[in-house]
Amino acid sequence: MSFVWESLVITIIAFGILYFLLNKYAFGPLFSVMEQRRELVMNQMSEASQTREQAVAYVEEQKQALANARKEAYDIIEQSKQTSSKQADQLMEQAKVEATRIKEDAVRDIASEKNKAVQELRSELGSVSVKIASKLLEKEISNDNAQEELVDQYLKEVGGRP
Repeated sequence: MSFVWESLVITIIAFGILYFLLNKYAFGPLFSVMEQRRELVMNQMSEASQTREQAVAYVEEQKQALANARKEAYDIIEQSKQTSSKQADQLMEQAKVEATRIKEDAVRDIASEKNKAVQELRSELGSVSVKIASKLLEKEISNDNAQEELVDQYLKEVGGRP
């Protein structure tokens, strides 16, 4: 086998022309497409990273919102307990005031009825005393024992002596 220099030179020139043509017409657009593909992949990765960060932030927001809702619910329950306790205390106080008022009214009514009864008893006692005096004068009893028996008899009728 012999080495032919002309073939080598022609091959090198053909390879150079082929490289120049491929570089101008094939490699440029191919590298351009590959660069666009690389940029697309990089953009998609960046968007995926941003979307992941947004998702993490959204999850954190939801956790915070849930914690706030739980706290608000607890606060509402506590406020309801306090309100119901206050209302119960108010109702108890109103009941006490009403009971005191009813008791005072009853005491007044009892005192009024007592005063009426005493007044009636006095008027009745006065009329009985007048009757006794008139009977005493009618009978003209000379004896002190007879007068005392008559007074005792009238007092028994009235209920004053046993």
